[in-house]
Amino acid sequence: MSYQRIRVVVVVGSARDGRLAPDVARWFAGQTDKRDDLVTDVVDLSGTPLPASLDPDVPEAVALRPRLAAADAFVFIVPEYNRSVPGPLKTLIDSFNSEWEAKPVGFVGYGLSMAGGVRAVEHLRQIFAEFHSIGMKDTVSFPRILDHYDSEGRFPVDPEGANAAAKVMLDQLVWWARALRDAKERRPYGG
Repeated sequence: MSYQRIRVVVVVGSARDGRLAPDVARWFAGQTDKRDDLVTDVVDLSGTPLPASLDPDVPEAVALRPRLAAADAFVFIVPEYNRSVPGPLKTLIDSFNSEWEAKPVGFVGYGLSMAGGVRAVEHLRQIFAEFHSIGMKDTVSFPRILDHYDSEGRFPVDPEGANAAAKVMLDQLVWWARALRDAKERRPYGG
């Protein structure tokens, strides 16, 4: 059976100066680029104006809405800040609603501690459950993120395990995206 490619929006969930998110996002986009079943659109919070209010008609929300609405699936590159998600990422999520509904969501977490972003990912799972989104069981995690750089600043030093984890997560994401897209074509979601 032939399928239309899955449109996945990868959200780079950190906007801080000195952030490591671009390195993680670059590696992850390399993983999606290897696949012929995905089309990737990267939304980087550092360069994306966020709505100052939850008004759905503010210019920032209006500008981003079509990109999010067109997605079949999402992957969030999320650092763990203070045992949770970064504030700008939560603002982005709270600024939209139907764009997230009944779509699969994958997670790539990282942090300075051994937790490797797991607590941020668990918070995102709870948040996206409110939108009836399907969180992927398997995630990618980079504990002690600085240990994944070599002396030249290349990331990741040993990509084999991360590449395998990304493949598992992306396989799940594609399956769910197809299943949900097919279901919504037969019967629109009315959550």
